[in-house]
Amino acid sequence: MLILVLISVTACLAMLDITMKSVIEGYLKQGEERTAFGGKVVLRKVYNKGFCLNILKNKPEIVKYTSAYAAVILTIYQLFTLLRKGRFGKKAGLSLLTAGAWSNTFDRWLRGYVIDYVGFETKKEKLTRLTYNLADFFIAAGVVLTAASGMTHGAVKGLKGLAKKKTA
Repeated sequence: MLILVLISVTACLAMLDITMKSVIEGYLKQGEERTAFGGKVVLRKVYNKGFCLNILKNKPEIVKYTSAYAAVILTIYQLFTLLRKGRFGKKAGLSLLTAGAWSNTFDRWLRGYVIDYVGFETKKEKLTRLTYNLADFFIAAGVVLTAASGMTHGAVKGLKGLAKKKTA
């Protein structure tokens, strides 16, 4: 049952970001900005033709195919992980990662670029200019959750190993 829930969460989160990108595409003109939450959150439409921070923006085919390949590999890994017992943190993290990967891959194949739409007002201009989408947040949260789960699992395994040695 948990497998179906996490697969559904993955699909719903990817669709949520794809929907948000479509709304932003029709709602804002490129270069236009709107603020929210007392000016701390900035909505803007930015086309990102590369990976994070526009890396490889001049190589769209490499970006497109690498993104698709990574999303497929990640999905296969997620499905194998979902079939194993335990490790809920890793499963949840992989669900977030996979949702973000597919949403951005969808954009790259459909539009030829990823639509980023949310930024944060900071005291540093360079940080204020950075623009993200929900998929980026899903990927970041998924990495943190998966890594934390791995560290926790490793620590628990290590403690169990120490306990066995002391009792032997």
